[in-house]
Amino acid sequence: MTEHIAIRPLAVVTGASSGIGLELARRFAAEGFDLVVAADEPQIALAADALTAAGNAVRPVHADLGTAEGVAQLVDAVRAVGRPVDALALNAGLGAGGPFVETPLDGDLAVIGLNVVGTVRLAKALVPAMVQRGAGRVLLTASTAALMPGPWYATYAASKSFVQSFGEALRHELADTGVTVTTLLPGPTDTQFFARAGMEQTPVGRGPKDDPADVADQAFEGLMAGTDKVEVRSLKARLQTAAAAVLPDRAKAAMHAGFTQPLDGGRPDEPGE
Repeated sequence: MTEHIAIRPLAVVTGASSGIGLELARRFAAEGFDLVVAADEPQIALAADALTAAGNAVRPVHADLGTAEGVAQLVDAVRAVGRPVDALALNAGLGAGGPFVETPLDGDLAVIGLNVVGTVRLAKALVPAMVQRGAGRVLLTASTAALMPGPWYATYAASKSFVQSFGEALRHELADTGVTVTTLLPGPTDTQFFARAGMEQTPVGRGPKDDPADVADQAFEGLMAGTDKVEVRSLKARLQTAAAAVLPDRAKAAMHAGFTQPLDGGRPDEPGE
């Protein structure tokens, strides 16, 4: 009798060297997925080694997904696996804190390049095959910052508004294809984001934050259920979401600025890169 070997489903997770992305990868691994994980940090290799503990096949990709070359590197690695993508978590993101008139242009363009352009490039490269197959789940990490103007990290908030709008539109287009699209809207989370964005000396940078493992669990469960969006259930995130639903944009911007304005009133010493 021929023995049939079960093939694990395949998940692709970006921004997987730390934070929400790493916790998402851990959850996928615990649920029996093989993985292709990507990040712009060399630590992605160490993260991949740890993820193989459950017997999963994990392929790390060290690439800058804010560039066309980095996206091509990841897409080539995914295709080299020779299996369909069952879950695609486009989680990699970047912020640049401080007054827009003072932050370096290169930093702001890097935010847009990764959060917006990189997301679109990866979706364009990998989602059509999921649609052709008629099955798959896509997760796009937006933010509660997507729901309101974001003074003191203006390009980040605007980029996450794009991600949220793009995800909702894509979900509508793919409604009858067998592919679901879920957006994730976390609030402040205990990750490297604030250090990389130069926002440690802000009220939100110093304030309480959600556990990235809890955020990832909520994201995974919503993704597998095929829900349209996952709004993190912590009190702070829920308050931000509720305020965004009722306040005019000017009031939203003022409220948001209360969390993000540098405490010294000026520009952070090390804007994100």
